[in-house]
Amino acid sequence: MRKKSKRILLKFGTGILTREDGLALDQAQLKALTSEIAALVHAGHQCAVVSSAAVAAGLATLGFTERPTDLPSIQACAAVGQSRLMQVYESLLARHQLHVGQLLLTHQDIDSRTRYRNARNTLDRLFACGNVVPIINENDSVAVEELRFGDNDRLSAEVAILAGADLLVLLTSVDGLLDEKRGRVVPVVRSLADTDGLVREDKGRFSVGGMKSKLQAAEHAAAHGIRVVIANGRKPASIGQIVAGERIGTRVLATQKTS
Repeated sequence: MRKKSKRILLKFGTGILTREDGLALDQAQLKALTSEIAALVHAGHQCAVVSSAAVAAGLATLGFTERPTDLPSIQACAAVGQSRLMQVYESLLARHQLHVGQLLLTHQDIDSRTRYRNARNTLDRLFACGNVVPIINENDSVAVEELRFGDNDRLSAEVAILAGADLLVLLTSVDGLLDEKRGRVVPVVRSLADTDGLVREDKGRFSVGGMKSKLQAAEHAAAHGIRVVIANGRKPASIGQIVAGERIGTRVLATQKTS
């Protein structure tokens, strides 16, 4: 008996898509991630990706040897890097007979009833094709919210809701929410109140968001009935294991859907 297909939204943070120095894309890592995506799509699931790392993809082209701190330079790197990032996704997914559909969104698109409906209809149509993987990013060349605050964590929750996703997977460079006193990953979070005293403000060297922003995004998606997992995107086969129901990372339980 074939397992029920799922609509899955994957969020890839900058830390799992770039080299250790943060100045370029990690091609081997992207190859591994796109192979996992392809396996899910060919198994009958619908997958979309909210992808960070446009800024990192544009650094070298503009001659930067470290990530700039001024907003115009960051946005310029994003403008150059977004096309390079999409070229990599397109090339790697083409090896699996899949195509890429690009959506660049801002929070104004989410807030506008008409734009929201248009974005949802576009995603539905792309999923219906069966061989297209939507790749979504904040429109960093004109918007500033995610560049400053969330590394696409908040956007991924909004897109998961918009898309009617069954599962949101937030992939990061750690194994999940860590309980340092017990020396283990917290397996289940039912509400943010469960995480008091566990969440620190620190984040990866080249990341904009931290665990706090991921948990806030997870709670938002969970409140709309979406199951959420925060896991280590550097561990091979982690996406397939999560979709198969294996207990890895930190699961944020879905609650009653809001109207």
